[in-house]
Amino acid sequence: MATNASDEEVIQASTFRARCRIPVVSWCHPGTGAVLARSSQPFVGLMMNMRSNADEKLVAALCTQLVGGEGSKRKLYIADARPRKNALANGAMGGGSESSSNYFQSEVVFFGIDNIHAMRESFARLRDYLDTHGAASSDGMSSFLTGAFRENHEDIWCIKLVKIHEELRHGVWTWGGGHLSSMSTSVSTLGDSGWLIHVQSVLAGSAWIAARIALESASVLVHCSDGWDRTSQLVSLANLMLDPYYRTFAGFQVLVEKDWLAFGHPFADRIGLPRSFTPQASNSSHAQNNYSPIFLQWVDCVSQLLRIYPFAFEFSSTFLVEFLDCVLSCRFGNFLCNSLWTYLVDMRSSEGSSHAHYNLFYDPLKHNGPLFPPAAALAPTLWPQFHLRWSCPYESQADELEAKCRNMAIKFSELRKALIVKLIPRDCNWEADKLAKEGVG
Repeated sequence: MATNASDEEVIQASTFRARCRIPVVSWCHPGTGAVLARSSQPFVGLMMNMRSNADEKLVAALCTQLVGGEGSKRKLYIADARPRKNALANGAMGGGSESSSNYFQSEVVFFGIDNIHAMRESFARLRDYLDTHGAASSDGMSSFLTGAFRENHEDIWCIKLVKIHEELRHGVWTWGGGHLSSMSTSVSTLGDSGWLIHVQSVLAGSAWIAARIALESASVLVHCSDGWDRTSQLVSLANLMLDPYYRTFAGFQVLVEKDWLAFGHPFADRIGLPRSFTPQASNSSHAQNNYSPIFLQWVDCVSQLLRIYPFAFEFSSTFLVEFLDCVLSCRFGNFLCNSLWTYLVDMRSSEGSSHAHYNLFYDPLKHNGPLFPPAAALAPTLWPQFHLRWSCPYESQADELEAKCRNMAIKFSELRKALIVKLIPRDCNWEADKLAKEGVG
């Protein structure tokens, strides 16, 4: 936050932003000084004629002097995560978006990312699609096709094949819980869910932010309406692209605690937990209306980056699935990170670097700077390890190549330890045991 602003000015500026979320720096470029900041929407009103000198002063502080720029100030982009029409609609309720004429050397852009209700409906359609066309139907029973080919008993297998043949004649052959007559529209049904489009929008917006900061040395202020849903997605994902530290286990923990927990993402509401454990609270419409898979969608975006840049991340897709399960299972109460991170660290400590949480292909020197995914690479795919693990369990398994590499790494480690013990003289067995345990060659 700006050091030249008094306490009175900060308090005054807070009244001009929704939920008093004033512009705060999330990340600063160590070389250029460009910053990534976040806030909530300003109260400009329907005619966009409301102003706040204190707020404009805080925002102007983000336009620091360019390094070696002979006194020139850097440009400021104000990235509104919402569609433009939604921002204008918020103006009718007192909110809205900034006018570039009121903020020094700024440009306002809109990312067009839909709100929590659209994400909730999109995810519901995705689940319906997976229930219909997965290897298991919505009741968890295998389809006739998968059941026939996995049945060992010859008589039952033949009976099922006869049934499939009869269904083929009538055009109602079940496949993956659905019918062949509807399979021609399965791809369009997945597209109709809109999930991958939403994921792509978040990825594209984050990549745009990262490029402006790293390539133009510009500062970026990001906000949506309340500044804790789409804002958290965009800012934390841009952090991940800009700074290699956040692509490690330790950095990922810091990132979640900083841009999600510390900035107050409403996990209880978004996950769908009641505000209390009374029957009245659990049946209230509040939790239903505010449930939305915002955090799940962000982790999905992280998995897409991991797919595009397999050498850039210390953690694996398996870790992301385990991490998301911990968040959604309510095992750690209101997402108490001290307990959560300790649990995940204990899981990895048993097997060391050969644990499935580690990305075997991680090479910190290969991607030791920002990631700039091109637009063509931002076409997302369905995250199989998470979305398909129940409906298509066999197809959702980790990549075969990765599994084989992991097994080879374990065998190599065992052979190296055995070789150490064999080569060191017997009178130094205590030292050999020590080296073998440490895995030193």
